[in-house]
Amino acid sequence: MNYGEIKTFDIANGEGVRVSLFVSGCTHHCKNCFNKETWSFDFGQPFTSETEDKIISQLSPSYINGLSLLGGEPFEPSNQAALLPFLRRVRAELPDKTVWCYTGYLFDKELLGESRARCEHTDEMLSLIDVLVDGEFVQDLYDISLQFRGSSNQRIIDVPSSLASGEVVAYHPKSGKIEM
Repeated sequence: MNYGEIKTFDIANGEGVRVSLFVSGCTHHCKNCFNKETWSFDFGQPFTSETEDKIISQLSPSYINGLSLLGGEPFEPSNQAALLPFLRRVRAELPDKTVWCYTGYLFDKELLGESRARCEHTDEMLSLIDVLVDGEFVQDLYDISLQFRGSSNQRIIDVPSSLASGEVVAYHPKSGKIEM
């Protein structure tokens, strides 16, 4: 897997101050995507053990709330294969950090149901994520006033609660309610 960028003090892609990893490779190709260069699986740099070490170090300070995964598309099957061992490591070494993930795939229909994204890594990867922002970016539904998402069709999902209940549960941040 390649990645396009690592942001070390990101406050736009999840609650608090975060380290954000922008993976390469996406087959959605949403109209007016803010990160088109990451559509190519070859864009950027290889995601190596040194990259993992760097991110773990960047996540370590107490003022960093957690990790955000964006793209590209973290749930492309080849990206899941690379991200799963890394997420296991994040959980083992930094259990108090939250993990947010942005995907164009729908949680209940495409990640839990049959789709090109679903593979042998999907269930475990979902079990390691706290908050999932799902749904493709839709230009006609773009709304600059939305918190943590670009278009009104996108949902902010509490993954552990959703997996436990068997239905989509909206995430409610510490700072107040996010409308879905």
